[in-house]
Amino acid sequence: MNSHGWLDIAPGIRILESPNFDLRPKKTDLSLIVIHSISLPEGQFGLGNVEKLFLNQLDINDRDFEFLVDVKVSSHFFIDRIGETVQFVSVYKRAWHAGISNFLGDSDCNNFSVGIELEGSDKENFTKDQYESLFNLVHCLQHKVPTIGSVASHSFIAPDRKTDPGPHFNWDYFKSLLQKKNVCLKFFP
Repeated sequence: MNSHGWLDIAPGIRILESPNFDLRPKKTDLSLIVIHSISLPEGQFGLGNVEKLFLNQLDINDRDFEFLVDVKVSSHFFIDRIGETVQFVSVYKRAWHAGISNFLGDSDCNNFSVGIELEGSDKENFTKDQYESLFNLVHCLQHKVPTIGSVASHSFIAPDRKTDPGPHFNWDYFKSLLQKKNVCLKFFP
């Protein structure tokens, strides 16, 4: 990751800059990674619709996406089913991924978190490639941004609104990958 908060281009990593971001509040340390899941339409993968959503290029005239009229969202990262990672927003900027949220008493988690979207749904397991890419990304983030100390599910920070990444995200497996590299984080599934 470079000094501007962007991943270095490498096989399996792409950069697509989203217009949906703003500045973090001054003197705000990054302390949290939020794990999400998303698919558009739900349960359909590999169509490029998540990227289009984060770039404001989704065809909202399509009946499947009418509910997204005027929605402006983004995430710092998106990991597809084959493990490719797409970065949309610098980690030093505030992406719009968490919405109304609270983490251990601190509200508006977008201010102090990095959002990672996994292509998936509450109804299906995530792929081994996704876990490996997620591990590599989280390992990199904690190395480059040592103030990050926690990982939470979207459902943990917004329990009345969200369920993702859902019951099929294997927290134990993900933690075991990180522990093999001595990555010390607190987890809030």
